[in-house]
Amino acid sequence: MSPVSEHLATDDDARATIGRRVRQLRTARGISLRRLAAELAVSPATMSAVENGRTGVDAVRLAQIAGLLNVPVEQLFPEWSTDLRQRSGRGVLAMAVVGEDWRRFPPIELDAPLAAALAAFLEVGYHGATIRDIAQRAGLSVPGLYHHYASKQEMLVAILDLTMDDLQTRMLAARAEGRDPVARFALLVECLALFHTHRRELGFVGASEMRSLQPAARERVAAARRAVQRMVDVEVKLAAQDGSFTTPHAHEASRAVVTMCTALSQWFQAGGPSTPEEVAHLYVDLALDLVGNHS
Repeated sequence: MSPVSEHLATDDDARATIGRRVRQLRTARGISLRRLAAELAVSPATMSAVENGRTGVDAVRLAQIAGLLNVPVEQLFPEWSTDLRQRSGRGVLAMAVVGEDWRRFPPIELDAPLAAALAAFLEVGYHGATIRDIAQRAGLSVPGLYHHYASKQEMLVAILDLTMDDLQTRMLAARAEGRDPVARFALLVECLALFHTHRRELGFVGASEMRSLQPAARERVAAARRAVQRMVDVEVKLAAQDGSFTTPHAHEASRAVVTMCTALSQWFQAGGPSTPEEVAHLYVDLALDLVGNHS
């Protein structure tokens, strides 16, 4: 469980605003406080303290709450998003892209333990990585590492939760630029391809280590992945209905397009013959051909 003592929101006004937004969104979605607490593996009393602004939450926990409420993380703290990201003691992945350029991929900002865990998972896999190895990579003692994260599983969950939040936020921003189903489909494909080339390491761990997640976390991350797939499904279905796409297999074609894009993390190499942008443009063309759009 992520410690709630290392707060992302350190002042009273920020904690109160975040708590109020969490309560509003939870209530609007018909989710009980007890259910949300159970999903987060915290007590109802802790969750109540968060909603009432008495307890702050760290960036990892905030991303988990946003995922469970199915909203971009920025909806939980719109007024403080820039300031709080700068003051976060965890140095986690910079996720806010709404209102910014979703095609821009600055270097990811992971704290030392998460960066070390990511490197270890990429090199030897989740099950091959040890806490001692991760601590050494992070320049920490084992007890020092446990001060930040309670377990190797928690680090994996943090990486995958933050990865999916970043991807979903970018996908929403990309889709918002499209005026019709064909344009939105092309933008979503471009976004998927750019993400899985620029963020290849995160995409690779996300694809290869889903099986290593414990059931509750696996279902949450899987739900986020299904939400990404559904975004593409909707546009393919609409375009097929208005005749813009001629494939008789819209559902299967949509799945094939997303799989094609996510597989980029398995083989793309920075510094290779093609840039991420060149690959993305090619994949948009391939995807449009696959769904039967030849205009």
